[in-house]
Amino acid sequence: MVPEAPSRPQDGGRRRHGDHEVLAAIVFVATSGCTWQQLRAASFGPSGATAHRRFTEWSKARVWAKLHRLILDELGSRGELDWSRCAIDSVNTRALKRGT
Repeated sequence: MVPEAPSRPQDGGRRRHGDHEVLAAIVFVATSGCTWQQLRAASFGPSGATAHRRFTEWSKARVWAKLHRLILDELGSRGELDWSRCAIDSVNTRALKRGT
C-alpha cells in the first residue's frame, strides 16, 4: 500500500527511515495530540518534519483509505464487524447554506 521510495540518482544523503518507524511516529502524533515539531526523533527515529513529509506523501497516495478498507475487509472476513451499527439510509441530504 505504501508507495515506493523515490530513487536517489547518486545514492547520497542520509538513510531513509523505514516505513514502520515513520508509521509509529505518525500514529503517536495522531493519538497523543502532540505536534509534529514536538515529536522527538530519539523516541521514534524520524524527526517530526520527516514524519510529516511522509504523512503528506502517503495521504496523496491514499494510503490511509486503502489501509482502512483493508482493516474493514479483514474484520469482515473474520465476522468481527457488526454492520447493523453502521447502517446508513439511502437518503441524500444537502447541507443548508447559511447567510451572513
